Amino acid sequence: MTRYIILLLFIFLYGCSFNTNSRFWTEEKEVEKLSKNISKILEKKLITKKEFNPNLKIDTSKKFRSISDDLSNNSAIKNFNKDIDKISKFKFSKIRDFEYFEPELVFDGKNFVFFDDQGNLIKFDENFKIVWKKNFYSKEEKKQKPILTLSIKEKTLIVFDNISKFYAVNLENGDLLWSKKNKNPINSQIKIFDDKIYSVDMNNIIRCVSLLDGSEVWKFKSENIFLKSPKRNSIIVKNNRVYLNNSIGDIIAINAQNGSLLWQTPTQSSLIYENAFDLIISDLIADQDNLVFSNNRNELYSLNLNNGLINWKQDVNSSVRSIFYNNLIFSISNEGYFFIIDSKSGNIIRITDIFNIFKNKNREKIKPIGFIASYNKLMLSTNNGKLLKIDIASGKTESVFKIDKEKISRPFAFNKKILLVKNNSIIRLN
Repeated sequence: MTRYIILLLFIFLYGCSFNTNSRFWTEEKEVEKLSKNISKILEKKLITKKEFNPNLKIDTSKKFRSISDDLSNNSAIKNFNKDIDKISKFKFSKIRDFEYFEPELVFDGKNFVFFDDQGNLIKFDENFKIVWKKNFYSKEEKKQKPILTLSIKEKTLIVFDNISKFYAVNLENGDLLWSKKNKNPINSQIKIFDDKIYSVDMNNIIRCVSLLDGSEVWKFKSENIFLKSPKRNSIIVKNNRVYLNNSIGDIIAINAQNGSLLWQTPTQSSLIYENAFDLIISDLIADQDNLVFSNNRNELYSLNLNNGLINWKQDVNSSVRSIFYNNLIFSISNEGYFFIIDSKSGNIIRITDIFNIFKNKNREKIKPIGFIASYNKLMLSTNNGKLLKIDIASGKTESVFKIDKEKISRPFAFNKKILLVKNNSIIRLN
């Protein structure tokens, strides 16, 4: 609440709007004139652009101990074919604003579900054949080109969209179970725990609704509700608690049953709200005791799940979801470096340059989107349509597959095949 009051007073005193034409914090010289005798609040940190212990080999023969858990965003390892020979696509009309969207294919083990630009839900079986195709939008709603966020709990598919509608579908036959309207569209992942659904809307309000009928169970208002995030908020559910980040970098723990606040850990200075608009936080991930995430301000954190205390902080500039690999953490920086970090101490064990296969003049424009791991390989997608196969033991890029010229989603593993999503198709790699 203190930070909220400070920001309101600041805005009132300067009488500016958020329009860039109003010169609201856009002229650096004017800021410096107003604060000549004040030390700089935000210093640029040196971002790693060099290797460290590049010849160190990682032992990939050890039995993998981490377990994949969607509630914790813990991808663990996946079983997929690493030798790609063929590519096929399921095409649909182009999804509008795909470059700002983080597509998720959702799986129930034998099937997966996605959607197209008209809001059609499509269920595919393990042979990639369509099981059913359903649409629950009116003619006027279809014109708005709804973008859907999906989650599955047993035989129920939950759908939230960007036009403030959310509903439940029978996963077996595609029949509508219930449908509701929200005041604001969500801007987060969806998690389902027991009989409750958790999401965060565009105003940083955490909402819990019933899986049975969509009725509201509780809601929690985070601070600075008018600060919008350029990236969706991440949610994990563990130990009967909901953990999430808000738009200004706070990590929040809430009782999953009643919505009471357990702890809140700020990770950014309360005096730099003008920079909150470009803060991009990776998805949160959790193991047994710790919560890990990174951001585009050269910070990778490990927090204690029980009390929110910071275990350690390391200089890693990444907006991409990390993964746990036994007692290690794998992270890919926005500059194309593969970091391996000790999950207990936070010490960097090795850094290798995986973007050295790109020409220097093009490299700065190329950004990682996401990756999955097997026992000995990583598959990393990029914003220019490339898929990189990286050897974990050596940290070197072995192969580059040209999938497209535009952004592709992070990779998904299904039936030993890799799936990717583009703005107008689902891509299958064999």
